[in-house]
Amino acid sequence: MWNDFCKIVSKTTLMKNIILFIATAASIMLTSCKGDPGPPGEPGGMVYAQVFEANVGSYSYDATFNQLYSNFYSFPFTVYESDVVLAYRYEGQDDIGNGETADIWTQLPQNIFYNDGTGDFFQYNFNHTFIDVQFTIEGNFPLTNIDPVHATNQIFRIAVVPAEFARTNPSMDDILEAMEMSDHTIEILE
Repeated sequence: MWNDFCKIVSKTTLMKNIILFIATAASIMLTSCKGDPGPPGEPGGMVYAQVFEANVGSYSYDATFNQLYSNFYSFPFTVYESDVVLAYRYEGQDDIGNGETADIWTQLPQNIFYNDGTGDFFQYNFNHTFIDVQFTIEGNFPLTNIDPVHATNQIFRIAVVPAEFARTNPSMDDILEAMEMSDHTIEILE
């Protein structure tokens, strides 16, 4: 009986080894096959963001909503509905030492409070689609009385960020650094 058991175990081991050999040989043969390489893919690399500037010379007034609004500015590149649109308002320049200055950009929406005891304030804001962007000023007082310095010749920088990159909530400096761009290479729309 022991002899019969050894023959069965020996046959089972032999069968396992044969199956293992066939599987290994088939894997080697199938992975070493060659065929047409296929069409080339699109260039790689992630697009971090695209940036442009809009110069708002003046706003129009909507008395019904007590709102100032700009013209629409079309995006100078393709924007997808899933992209995130960020807007920044130019505040001026700051001395950073050694005779150098840096631009100051404030992300919208931005509130401006009057320090005259009235409690009056207004807010720079923006609306957008995947086609264009529009800037608005909203306030808690009749905006026909707003100081013209706040409603004329305003510079806005718009960054369109793919949704995947936008999860990090990048600053304007982060976006420009990721794009390897400087202020001098940004397209300006009038």
